[in-house]
Amino acid sequence: MTAFADLHHADRPLFLPNAWDHASATALAARGFRAIGTTSLGVAAAAGLPDGASATRDETLALARVLGSGPFLLSVDAEDGFSEDPDAVGEFARELAAAGAVGINLEDALGPVQRHAAKIAAVKAAAPGLFVNARTDTYWLGEGGEPETLRRLDAYQEAGADGVFVPGLTDPGTIAALVRRVRVPLNVLYSPAGPGVPHLADLGVRRVSLGSLLYRRALGAALETVADIGTGRRPLGTAPSYAEVDGLRRHGTPVRTSG
Repeated sequence: MTAFADLHHADRPLFLPNAWDHASATALAARGFRAIGTTSLGVAAAAGLPDGASATRDETLALARVLGSGPFLLSVDAEDGFSEDPDAVGEFARELAAAGAVGINLEDALGPVQRHAAKIAAVKAAAPGLFVNARTDTYWLGEGGEPETLRRLDAYQEAGADGVFVPGLTDPGTIAALVRRVRVPLNVLYSPAGPGVPHLADLGVRRVSLGSLLYRRALGAALETVADIGTGRRPLGTAPSYAEVDGLRRHGTPVRTSG
């Protein structure tokens, strides 16, 4: 079992924040997070591209190459693998592993079950050490409910998934039922409307992701700050200093002195 897989079987769930660039990932690592994921929305929005549309393959790989050598374990949100061809998805996974990633998140967006299962199998064949977190969007998109969720998760586990992810799931009873039914760690997306991390731990969830929440909160804080300043109010909240942010640069990057 790899170090990243071990984190799914520890005394508490893996609490996985999601970064969108080098600075956000490095800042999170400095707060003690051993593993960090990426957010596909953050990557897409930063590039001015749509999320979930297989439009950010190059940007996702480029970010993995930036973050893969960082002092943390990296899991990459790869949307649907950026292809309908399982072999192409497997090749992309091999490139992620070569960049230093130890995990990949693959979503089905309710496409055919067997096609997604084939992608999972292709990833495990191309990059056996990569932790495959197989996501189904039954609750995220509000289609299928528990029976369809279980059908898909069964197929993905048979294909070799190391973990399964059901975003949009917030009901404690349903979460506990899925924990009992799956053979691999269950990942849940944190929602302010759902159980907190301690409650999710009690339910048996083994991984709690934040998805795009941190990116959206950061954007919201920027908009609130500019609104406060523009109306003469002192902005609330905290902000790292210029020196602290500049100190997050990659090793060997020349020091800049301009603002």
